[in-house]
Amino acid sequence: MKFAIALLLSVGTASAYTPPILATVKSKKQQLVQTPTSGVPFNVPSEALPWSNAPATLDGSLIGDVGFDPVGFSTCNMAEFFDKGATDSMSNVQWMREAEIAHGRIAQLAVLGFIIPALVGTFPGNEWTGLDAYSNTNPIEAVSQVPTLAFFQIVAAASWVELRRVNFIKEEGSSRVPGDIRLGQGEGRFNPLGLDYSEEEFKEKQLQEIKHCRLAMIGAIGLLLQNSNSGTDVVSQLSGAFVMPEYTAKAGYFLPVGI
Repeated sequence: MKFAIALLLSVGTASAYTPPILATVKSKKQQLVQTPTSGVPFNVPSEALPWSNAPATLDGSLIGDVGFDPVGFSTCNMAEFFDKGATDSMSNVQWMREAEIAHGRIAQLAVLGFIIPALVGTFPGNEWTGLDAYSNTNPIEAVSQVPTLAFFQIVAAASWVELRRVNFIKEEGSSRVPGDIRLGQGEGRFNPLGLDYSEEEFKEKQLQEIKHCRLAMIGAIGLLLQNSNSGTDVVSQLSGAFVMPEYTAKAGYFLPVGI
């Protein structure tokens, strides 16, 4: 429930990006190449879209880079947009990865927020908040029932995390690993689980995270739209999907009545 609110607070940031306008030019081999107004050619074979090329900015240096950027977001001057005037900043592609991981992590929490309340249960209410303050398992409807102080608690916690992340970006500059919030293994980091991966294992975990982030962003949008359309929590809809229709119990009836 609370995680769903965090998702709604975050989706607006994507609207700040303005993709470059693509132009068609001919290379030396007289092959058509899509080039944005920024001058970055689309000449890298795309693993995600084998029939097209990706911008030259996607050179495979980032973990999880499969050349998916048909619009050309990676060619935008994100360093200038987010870190104007800075002399030591991440590259444009690293800024995009920073945003991708941040949104992906929020989306993963949002997916859990859509599922866990109906599957496991909600927080108990009390006389001060109201006995049913947290009882609604529909995340969209629950937003209007959550006490105002609880809502501000979510905003304050998210703001604290974001401010720390911004400070890390300023401190680390071009040496920053996108998405690093100083959790997990490493000297001076908060590592309550005692994680200690090898270099190869750590890269594999980074790949797993970015894949989960991308899947969660798609899943969160799907859950949000489905919940808005049906007005029912996700778990209730899933349970109904496994119910056998009555007409299937009759021999020879393979289609619903009337078809």
